[in-house]
Amino acid sequence: MTSQGSGQPAERRGPVRVFLVDDHALFRAGVRAELDSAAGDVEVVGEAGSVAEAVAGIVHRQPDVVLLDVHMPEGGGAEVLRRVRPDHPGVVFLALSVSDAAEDVIAVIRAGARGYVTKTISGHELARSIRRVAEGDAVFSPRLAGFVLDAFSERPGAAPVGDPELDLLTPRERDVLRLLARGYAYKEIAAELFISVKTVETHVSSVLRKTQLSNRYELSRWATDRRLV
Repeated sequence: MTSQGSGQPAERRGPVRVFLVDDHALFRAGVRAELDSAAGDVEVVGEAGSVAEAVAGIVHRQPDVVLLDVHMPEGGGAEVLRRVRPDHPGVVFLALSVSDAAEDVIAVIRAGARGYVTKTISGHELARSIRRVAEGDAVFSPRLAGFVLDAFSERPGAAPVGDPELDLLTPRERDVLRLLARGYAYKEIAAELFISVKTVETHVSSVLRKTQLSNRYELSRWATDRRLV
């Protein structure tokens, strides 16, 4: 879903210069390959796997668009935004995440991202989304735009952003819980998040302890009640 601001966005000529930020090198390589095949529409000019590398690389390269992972150590995508945007307002940020949780979407948009798409997006649609945000549009994956409208709306019934119980979980624990509630096996979760099965088990144990639940079926209900699924 793409929403436009007032007026028509200015058309760009030539490829959009893109900087990739994600803490998984394998995922960055996959995204770079997809974008490199986008018929010259985008050009990857750099990449980074940490907040510090991202800040330094963005400042040096001055890309048109930063494709930004939400969940990384040392503050994640929001920290990159906080450290770059004040002095480089011309750089546009598009969040790309496995998470489609309302709190993640809202947090990164509040920090200054122009759009938010999930990692299920196709290479063609990703290239199109990058160009759209470069041209001034706000771009969201299906169903995510509603979270943003609710968060910035004062109308009655708008969805609450915070949840004290959810706040106990780390971003990665939420990712694991969300996939678990969707019926993914541990091996599938590990493959989706680029982590080991042992790490998945550790996260599940931690979530069970924090929520004081006893099995994955109770966790699934708990996640569903909080609209994580």
